[in-house]
Amino acid sequence: MKDQPSKLLHYLLPTFANLVWMLAFFIVLISGPRLMNADGDLGRHLTIGRYMLEHTEIPLRDLFSHTMAGQPLTPHEWLSQVIFALVDKIMGLNGVILVCALIIATTFRFVFVQARMASRTLSAALLVVMLAMLASAMHWLSRPHIFTFLLLAVWMTVLYQLRKGKVKQWWLLPALMLIWANLHGAFIASFATWITYGVGLFWDSLHHNIPEDEALHPRFWRYYLLGGGAAFLVSLINPSGLGLWKTSLGYIGNDYLVNHTVEYMSPNFHNANFWPFLIFIALLMVVIGLSKKRIESGLLFTSAAWLVMGLYSGRNIPLFAIVAAPLLAQGLDELMSSVTSRVKFLGRLNDMDVRIQKVDVTLKGYFWPILSVVIAVICFSAGFRFDAGKTGNVFYPQLFPVDAVNWLQENPQKGDMFNSFTWGGYLLYRLWPEKQVFIDGQTDFYGEALSREYAQVMNAAEGWQSILEDYQVEWAILPSKDGIVQALSSDLGWESVYSDDTAVILRRK
Repeated sequence: MKDQPSKLLHYLLPTFANLVWMLAFFIVLISGPRLMNADGDLGRHLTIGRYMLEHTEIPLRDLFSHTMAGQPLTPHEWLSQVIFALVDKIMGLNGVILVCALIIATTFRFVFVQARMASRTLSAALLVVMLAMLASAMHWLSRPHIFTFLLLAVWMTVLYQLRKGKVKQWWLLPALMLIWANLHGAFIASFATWITYGVGLFWDSLHHNIPEDEALHPRFWRYYLLGGGAAFLVSLINPSGLGLWKTSLGYIGNDYLVNHTVEYMSPNFHNANFWPFLIFIALLMVVIGLSKKRIESGLLFTSAAWLVMGLYSGRNIPLFAIVAAPLLAQGLDELMSSVTSRVKFLGRLNDMDVRIQKVDVTLKGYFWPILSVVIAVICFSAGFRFDAGKTGNVFYPQLFPVDAVNWLQENPQKGDMFNSFTWGGYLLYRLWPEKQVFIDGQTDFYGEALSREYAQVMNAAEGWQSILEDYQVEWAILPSKDGIVQALSSDLGWESVYSDDTAVILRRK
């Protein structure tokens, strides 16, 4: 009976993996308004998801714009949109943020576990996961791409298991792909990772760089290729089939669209938001350069590939942090061990680290993570606001035309609109199906031609008036300070029917 309280504590006390989960979970809840307002696409995702819930069908042709109405649509995020719309229906926008918190927290729990397995010290794994979270935090947005964070972390876990000889788990790759290919178009990241990891392992095999006690399973390559091949075939099980691949690769291959999308641009290291990524790179270079141990080329090649992609396009930084975390943890562990062996005080800290690990291994409890979710749901239901500003999870009227749309709902405008690109999703969220937008954030669908026409109008470039005539635009909703507002008034004689500090609505006389 004396052991009962001790056993109970083992089930109640959280492991460090669960503490990492809880930390990330509450950081996202606190940052909820930023996740919503840093990007204009959430409204579109909720609108399409709402349509699918109401009509029980996936739209394969455009219903949401008047410029591309009826054109073939590749629903590469349909399952994410259904999930977002479902939780929005149950809990409102708080539900969307709750789902984002669950996804991001679970992602970095996987990252911590992988880093922990690669290092002998708990402190190295904790340092790495914190740095990975900081490096990727600017891309924590209420958008479907966060599903790719989680699925890449799980994908890497499966590859590690295959590497360790658990080849019978090959089926997990196609199982993950069945979900991934319907959640987000970045599912192709999995194949880039699968290829680079395999090339690295093949390189080690070719150069006999694998110790006998770490040798590949005799049938590793058979199951590795089977898992990847099956995953490719399963990726075709989606509403658009092979068209999903064409859309994803076609967008990446379009220089105009990529170069005019902020998240696809290279990181600007003069911006403090990118400094954690820079520190991550610097530490990785140091530990690799000083390492005296063999570094598995599979992990090295994959980390190098995602580093290149992260330097080329900022949106790949979270994927780099997820993939490279075990490599950095392994190197930091070696570096810290060599230092603590020479410094008595640090050696004592290392002994404490070892004792903490022994306790951590015995803990089983998921009580606190579960309680965290329950508390979040209760707090949201009671109207509690987690963010420091106490605004709650709402669209900010200084960033989105909240008041202007309120006016539009009382004073509907006849005819088709021209709208700001970044407001397209919000306008759909508030005005569809009564009104369709000119354009929104789904540039892979609208394409280069319409994107160029939109830019031509916004810049009042030569011939911009004819574009509005061609699309029979009758009114426009635009940011108050944009130059095109003055051009519409002075050059075309449009009159302002509404204005505030954020938005102005103009229409033809």
